[in-house]
Amino acid sequence: MKDIALHILDVANNSVSAKSLLTEITIDEQPEANTLTVTIKDNGRGMSEEIAKRIVDPFYTTRTTRKVGLGIPLFKQNAEKTGGYLTIESKEGVGTTVVAMFVYDNIDRPPVGDIAGVMTILITGNPEIDFIYTHVFKEKTITFDTREIKEALEGTPINNPQIVKYLREMFEENIHDIINNNSN
Repeated sequence: MKDIALHILDVANNSVSAKSLLTEITIDEQPEANTLTVTIKDNGRGMSEEIAKRIVDPFYTTRTTRKVGLGIPLFKQNAEKTGGYLTIESKEGVGTTVVAMFVYDNIDRPPVGDIAGVMTILITGNPEIDFIYTHVFKEKTITFDTREIKEALEGTPINNPQIVKYLREMFEENIHDIINNNSN
């Protein structure tokens, strides 16, 4: 995958498939510490310890429609190419946490990509699921919680076309602001 946002989309879709009702996605960019860390945590059905260990193997998948599962192995490979790592913690009936750390200034680190587009797709494509998106850049943080957004919408569906446009713009503006107003 060519950017981190697409990895997030892949893992978050795994959370949706695992019947998660709340998925938390965090991007933590710390240029001074030379790290970019992505954490995706869900409260889905989780995995056994055996499956969690095997899920990084591209020739292992729990799906019956194909014989390979490349999402997690590619995410791991991209993190490791930068000198980083990927970990998976999961407990059946509780959920799963995937953490990928990239060396920030490594030439092999993929760009973050269109995170506003990915989050808009996830939120509006799965209106029954709640998402919390947090983006940290240096000491500034933004957080979007669909539970709060849905409450403010007072019954208007979160996947209403006017809301979709607004959500994307809101993500784009806020992410742009914390990165560009904090680049010193």
